Amino acid sequence: MASPESPAETIGRTRLRAVGATVAALSRAMSAGELSSAELVTFYADRIERLNGELGAVISVSADAQAQAAAADRARADGAAAGPLAGIPVLIKDNIAAAGSPATAGSPALAAAEAADAFLVGRLRAAGAVILGKANLSEWANFRSTESTSGWSTLGGQTVNPHGTGRNPSGSSSGSAVAVAAGLAPLAVGTETDGSILSPAHACGIVGIKPTVGLVSRAGIVPISADQDTAGPMTACVADAAVLLGVLAGADPADPAAANAPGESPDYTAHLDPAALDGARIGIWRDGSAQATAAAAAVLDQVVSLLRANGAVIVDPVELAGAGQINEPEFVALRHEFKHDINAYLAGLGGEHPATLAELISYNLAHADRVLTRFGQQIFEQSEATSGRSGEDYEAARAQASKLATSGLDGALTEHRIDAVLALSGNPAWLTDYVLGDHYSVGTSSPAAVAGYPAITVPAGAVSGLPVGVTLVGPAWSEPRLIALAFALEQARAERDRPG
Repeated sequence: MASPESPAETIGRTRLRAVGATVAALSRAMSAGELSSAELVTFYADRIERLNGELGAVISVSADAQAQAAAADRARADGAAAGPLAGIPVLIKDNIAAAGSPATAGSPALAAAEAADAFLVGRLRAAGAVILGKANLSEWANFRSTESTSGWSTLGGQTVNPHGTGRNPSGSSSGSAVAVAAGLAPLAVGTETDGSILSPAHACGIVGIKPTVGLVSRAGIVPISADQDTAGPMTACVADAAVLLGVLAGADPADPAAANAPGESPDYTAHLDPAALDGARIGIWRDGSAQATAAAAAVLDQVVSLLRANGAVIVDPVELAGAGQINEPEFVALRHEFKHDINAYLAGLGGEHPATLAELISYNLAHADRVLTRFGQQIFEQSEATSGRSGEDYEAARAQASKLATSGLDGALTEHRIDAVLALSGNPAWLTDYVLGDHYSVGTSSPAAVAGYPAITVPAGAVSGLPVGVTLVGPAWSEPRLIALAFALEQARAERDRPG
């Protein structure tokens, strides 16, 4: 298949390449009059038209994207104060509502739903961003079937990793990751319950931030579990992730988790410190990637050496006590929470659509020749059979999962007095397989996901041309420190790999 650099294009009258064009560079070009937002939107829309048939990263381009861009150009010409994303196109995962574009979760069951902008979309617009369109995803955010194939949805088809023929992008924010990796958009927003930002960002060789639960509003997002769901940035570099997180973050009175957030969100770009590794204490969690290939494990070793070379104090290894026991009670709790949370979401959603999880199941059965062709809906059925957010079995499962996750992370962070835990994000991308489903052998996202703590994955190397990332995890609300460490690691890799 075509690589992300094929065709190798520059944007408009600039020398900026489609893959890896940063917010800072695009903003400078617009300020200098070398580029307009309208030209930028046209460029990305044309690139999507040419490449998306092969990549399957985008479900739809916004009908009013050009009108949004024209408004941004007029505001710039009139001397209006420019927001941090003035005129910059952003793709949002299609489980996030935007006015005139329902959040479908990749399913035709929600294609006729009606909703206003999600809270975070309102923040994007206020920052001057152009909502370019909707990114494909694993249907129902990979919470429909135990045998699902990541990156596939009924509405969007199969999302394809741009780094290798037949390689899977991982899920569920598959389209968001592929779009950024292939230069179909400079920025994208994904969502995560457990691994759905971190894993596709790793597999596609980009940066992804899973924020502390409550930092970014979940209002207007198709839910799995309010205990773990969050949206977050997916970008080509850490600096862009910092800019985008600063826009997305903001207290929403409609989101109960926001009550625990600190006051005004900081300027995350102020923490882009290339020297942040010097004196930082970082613990290496190796057990989570015990099933990694030898080549992927070698990438982790190279990162550890690089951290040491840049002044970090390394504690290797650290143990996250009980981490291996999290997934079973987590999955029990999520099935209960999904039934309750999706029913509540559907009850408040406008337009025509199934009104309950039970009706979604019936819809899928009635349209099985279209919706159930690749895999079934076992998780839907298992969730429907639960008591929702009630009962001793549910309460015990959620309490056990949360205790294992928080005690494991807090124990390591406190005992070793470390700033962050670092782990391999996963193995290289597997081949898409509609017979056996996902070949998901390594995942280190669960402790942070279940605890609600922040995590950031950054590219760390490659195996046979396939990206491999590492993930940094810290305590709740530690995004500024994690961004500093991730940026310093990114810059150290760039300096090490610079020719000459």
